[in-house]
Amino acid sequence: MIDPQAGPDFVGDLDLDATSLAKYTARCEDVVARYPSRIDRDAGAQRSVDQAFAAARTARRAFLARHADAVYSVLTSGLARHRRLPELVHAAAERFPGLVPTATSIADERGRIQAERDGREIDQAIFCAAILRSPRSGSHLIDAMRMPTAPAIEVLDIFRRTGKIELSSVAVERVGHAAYLTFRDGHPLNAENDQLVTDTETAVDLALLDDEVRVGVLRGGPSGSPRYQGKRVFSAGMNLTDLRNGRISFVEFLLGRELGFINKIMRGLFTDARAAPVVARQPEKPWIGAVDAFAIGGGMQLLLVLDRVIAEEGAFFSLPAAEEGIVPGLANLRLSRAVGSRMSRRIILSGLRIAATDRAAELICDEVVPAEEMDAAITAAVAELSQPAVVANRRMLILAEEPVDLYRRYLAEFAIVQAERMYSPDVLGNVERRWQESRRRKQVGGNRAVGT
Repeated sequence: MIDPQAGPDFVGDLDLDATSLAKYTARCEDVVARYPSRIDRDAGAQRSVDQAFAAARTARRAFLARHADAVYSVLTSGLARHRRLPELVHAAAERFPGLVPTATSIADERGRIQAERDGREIDQAIFCAAILRSPRSGSHLIDAMRMPTAPAIEVLDIFRRTGKIELSSVAVERVGHAAYLTFRDGHPLNAENDQLVTDTETAVDLALLDDEVRVGVLRGGPSGSPRYQGKRVFSAGMNLTDLRNGRISFVEFLLGRELGFINKIMRGLFTDARAAPVVARQPEKPWIGAVDAFAIGGGMQLLLVLDRVIAEEGAFFSLPAAEEGIVPGLANLRLSRAVGSRMSRRIILSGLRIAATDRAAELICDEVVPAEEMDAAITAAVAELSQPAVVANRRMLILAEEPVDLYRRYLAEFAIVQAERMYSPDVLGNVERRWQESRRRKQVGGNRAVGT
């Protein structure tokens, strides 16, 4: 047994303390290695493993409380290098053994369903939260995650020349001065997963980097689901089937989504001198959301950073995360600004669903039109938001509403809370129950995607 309260005594020297941490966490891992995988452990074995994980996490927190800035400085060559979050976490595992899980241990967990994992992503969250809590390191990481991605740079010339790129789950097309980003993972009703997040960030980068584009438009493509066959659907939120099966990642999805394309939509790109051949400034542009059918969970979260939201008359909005047991992204930070504190609690804590035609929807969307008038309404909004003064004024609105420092501090706490929630018994039970219900529906001819 390892006593979580009897961890290493850190002395304040980075190298000495890193060595102590590595030795101590190795002892904890030795305890875990004595037992079979989670699904085959009895109650006594699970208690021993849980104690070993708790001890290692206590030590990591104590180490990072002293050395978060120093660790980040080492990993970024004194802030001279901007590393995206996945690369940063991988580098931390290599340079500081025991600080975060190795790539091998994370890969092993990714091969299991969520309920059969040990929750090693919580250890990644401890590291990410410590970095984000630091004004110096956290701000630098936020800038790093706002830089254009390599996939976008690779196809930028093609997009500038042709005005069109088709990715596996998102298509982006320039029409006039607007870039239309269409979610087209139609079968699961555009439910979000790692691939959709990656593709959306690439598409957002392209829209922001192309000088011909003045406005971005987000819209769902036609669905292949029998219930919505051929009908556009905005977003069903997180793909709970992928969550149940262990295919929703903490670094790439849960944090990468917020630090990546959503923050780029809100605040634009960050570029340094090395990006000058690609773009000579920090582009930001207004964004429109066109909501067909529904914006559930992550889809509704996305609306909170857009400059104009247009919904068809039959659409609705909801954040069922509390029912499922998780935190709805940054909605807890942003929703009150839109609808007020009392309404926010009804939506987040009680799962209130709001129809586009409800009076309360006026606080979530700007315009509600018949389905056949959506295209015309989008075109009119693009023309209005293309005016020269829009970018400067939206920048000042965002600065007043959500300063970067507030965003950074919220993300630091969100990282820990969400990671722990993703492995809590109630969430695992909810996800498994919904997955079983979905299987039963399919067996009797139903086919309804679930989202969060």
